[in-house]
Amino acid sequence: MNESKNNLSHLTLAAGCFWCVEAVFQRLKGVETVESGYMGGHVDKPTYEQVCKGDTGHAEVIRIAYNAEELSFEALLEVFFKTHDPTTLNRQGNDVGTQYRSAIFYGNENEKNIASALIKDLDKSGAYSAPIVTTLEPSGTFFKAEDYHQNYFNEKGDANPYCSFVVKPKVEKFEKVFADRLKA
Repeated sequence: MNESKNNLSHLTLAAGCFWCVEAVFQRLKGVETVESGYMGGHVDKPTYEQVCKGDTGHAEVIRIAYNAEELSFEALLEVFFKTHDPTTLNRQGNDVGTQYRSAIFYGNENEKNIASALIKDLDKSGAYSAPIVTTLEPSGTFFKAEDYHQNYFNEKGDANPYCSFVVKPKVEKFEKVFADRLKA
């Protein structure tokens, strides 16, 4: 698993608007940091405005640094699949476009195999009413989003209607379903 300094592992995920995904994973025990950004496209150093147009190929992503001794790759994927709709192609709610796709950016073949097997198992189990369309993409260059996107829900959520109607319910659902995995 993508080891780096301080023995932290990294995983990059896309599951719609990065404000939503960041707010969920920041609350998960074992997660050290979460950064919002862009990955999977063909433009060097894309801006939010460029990515929002949907023609750079990038997805809005979060890059998670986590303690693999406290939180497994599989546990991260469990949260990922239970906190967004992995069956809608290039869409999460009213957010539409390839920049809002569901994707796992794997760091090595082991991560790819684990994610692929999990998707097959979930599809086979009937956990969702439609097939999972989450893409498995090799991890590429992570472009950190502009500073005002970092920690967005925690800092600006109360003042933003999108956060009140979209992010807050998602966070509340996560906190209910994963109460035993929340940071203290």
